[in-house]
Amino acid sequence: MQSFVEQFTLNFINDNRYQYIIQGFVNTLIITLLAAILGIALGFLVAIIRSSHDKTGHMKIPNFICQVYLTVVRGTPTMIQLLIIYYVIFASVNVSKVLAAVVAFGLNSGAYVAEIVRSGIMSVDEGQSEAGRSLGLNYRQTMQFIIMPQAFKNVLPALGNEFIVLLKETSISGYIGLTDLTHGGDIIRGITFSPFMPLIAVALIYLLLVTGLSWCVNKLERRLRVSER
Repeated sequence: MQSFVEQFTLNFINDNRYQYIIQGFVNTLIITLLAAILGIALGFLVAIIRSSHDKTGHMKIPNFICQVYLTVVRGTPTMIQLLIIYYVIFASVNVSKVLAAVVAFGLNSGAYVAEIVRSGIMSVDEGQSEAGRSLGLNYRQTMQFIIMPQAFKNVLPALGNEFIVLLKETSISGYIGLTDLTHGGDIIRGITFSPFMPLIAVALIYLLLVTGLSWCVNKLERRLRVSER
């Protein structure tokens, strides 16, 4: 049985195989960050359209488009969405795998962010809207200056948890041949035929990332509770 040092050398030192982990780690962070930005922007847009329709009855066509988008994205597996975007939608375009992953995960995350933000908007007391109108603000100004700041504060912890879920979902990026963190570990496993150490290393890195993000989210929740007193 090989010693720990021999296993470590075989899996990470020989032929600089640790670079697969580093490359995958960097790609995972890039995809997660950019997809989160896209998802938040898209989610807020969809949430505003849907909540505006619920409150005023306007924007029927945009609301219908948003409902179709939410139904399709939330009703199909993330992996299928990734494969369709890369192998079907971008089939005739020379696009990088990282960009395809960002678009796929961003669109997927946007659907869940939209429902999180929409619930935050709808949770704001109707009296806040009436107060805005009594001050002479129109609907857009009331949403911008009164409703959205309170809604954002209410949903911030949930958005943090969505970011954690998004980070873990990027582990399926290897299905389009992209070297993310999981795929990097799997490449080493395929070369050395030694699955334990590379896969455990990948799991520990994910655990550290998620633990750090969870700590940040919990700290943010505590600060928000203190500020509400």
